[in-house]
Amino acid sequence: MTEPTPPTAARSAALALHEHLKLALARREPVAVATVVRGAPLGAKLLVLPVGTEGSLGSLALDAQAAADARDLLREARSETRPYARPGLAESVEVFLETFPPPPTLLIFGAVHVAQALTRFAKALGFDVVVTDARAKLATPERFPDADRIIRAWPDEALQELTIAANTYVAILSHDPKFDEPALLGALETAAAYIGAVGSRSTNRDRRRRLLDAGVSPAQLARVRGPIGLDLGADTPEEMAISILAEIIAVRHDRAGGPLTEATGPIRGRVEATNGTVAAAEPTPVPRPAPVPTSASS
Repeated sequence: MTEPTPPTAARSAALALHEHLKLALARREPVAVATVVRGAPLGAKLLVLPVGTEGSLGSLALDAQAAADARDLLREARSETRPYARPGLAESVEVFLETFPPPPTLLIFGAVHVAQALTRFAKALGFDVVVTDARAKLATPERFPDADRIIRAWPDEALQELTIAANTYVAILSHDPKFDEPALLGALETAAAYIGAVGSRSTNRDRRRRLLDAGVSPAQLARVRGPIGLDLGADTPEEMAISILAEIIAVRHDRAGGPLTEATGPIRGRVEATNGTVAAAEPTPVPRPAPVPTSASS
């Protein structure tokens, strides 16, 4: 066990942890804060960073276990309270593991009309939105005032500027092979959670054939959702944007995207398989950079 920390030193450490949390959130880094909420040392905090930790829950063993659990929860975008036994002590402690995953990113290839509606709706859901198109007249702040970033470049050039992570969702909307297919080839080389491509069924069949001929494997092509979106009968750009976002939301929560009247089990949250059963986690909103505590003692 670590020695008790003097009050002034404890306050300085809490202030430092608070500042490092704010900095990590500003950088869109995945971080978590573990706090002892029952047992001693009550209120002790551990900041879990992408690499390493800061602070302590009172024991190196507890720090290591809580950090590992917090990183698992970060990948699932969930927070929860967990009990932990302490070696040599009869009383366990409860630790609240609060996660702050970075917001998901929607990467749109093609600054078309559907992309305008898609950008607006995705921002309302908490996504960071990146719009890219080599056509400078289309990819403008005036047409995309809600976009977090606009890249005027060909798909292969834009991909070199971007980091596509497991919480990135790619919508390819150009409807032009010279844009769409390089974007697909590049996206398939990433860990993107979702890759959707616009086009009719015949357009997508022709596209798949050309990509197979170019050396893309059937397993890679199986990642592509085309035609993009759910079957809502969407006709207008706004309806098409809703169809695309509906599919993305379903993918985020491991759902099929069918009508709730035909569904079984809980209707909200992420579906998870545990011991052969299917259950839904507590609903979690789209992660945003979370507010930091108002004081170091909070």
